[in-house]
Amino acid sequence: MLFGFTHSMFRRWLLLFLLMLLGAGAAKAQVRVTGNISDATTRKPVPGASVVIQRNRQGVLANPEGDFSISAARTDTLIFRAVGFKPQRLPLGGTGLSQLIVQIKLQQDTVQLGEVRVTEGRPDRAAINKALRNIKRPSTAPTSAVKRPPAPKPLFPVDSTAPKAPTPTIGSPISLIYEQFSREGKQRQKMIEIQAQENAEKARQARQKYNKNFKDNRGYE
Repeated sequence: MLFGFTHSMFRRWLLLFLLMLLGAGAAKAQVRVTGNISDATTRKPVPGASVVIQRNRQGVLANPEGDFSISAARTDTLIFRAVGFKPQRLPLGGTGLSQLIVQIKLQQDTVQLGEVRVTEGRPDRAAINKALRNIKRPSTAPTSAVKRPPAPKPLFPVDSTAPKAPTPTIGSPISLIYEQFSREGKQRQKMIEIQAQENAEKARQARQKYNKNFKDNRGYE
């Protein structure tokens, strides 16, 4: 007996101590995990995805091609995250390997929006009326305003109609009957009407030519 312990008890304590040492060594052993992170739907790489060790929150980011490399304990759990994707966990499970190569396929995450209320940004009628009442309007025109001279008046009306053909004067009743019913009288009356229309047209054209500068007086308003 050694210090109250038997030989068999000593062997048990020694074996338990060795197992504890082996377990601590196995827990502290590191494994190198490398691989690629891609979209499970499109098979395209996910650049900037994070790879974090759950135990100590340490991690790395994937490069533009989705590749990553990280060292962790063999009993750790890796968490893969990216914006727009569901997080994914990878327990190492106490592997005895010193290096692992993995392919991570992230599933896209659908975001459901709640109730959205759209409020009108226009102020109410009371606020608009109050703002209008506070506006100061000038009582008179500014002194620097240029005064335009009044528009000149045309000699003849711009839209005047042509005068009617003059009525022929008859000196006696016999000539009146002759002018109304004879062939020569009708022809003479026709020629007089045509001449009167030509004269009226010439007069209208002359007035229109003279008054063309007075049709648009908007510059004097």
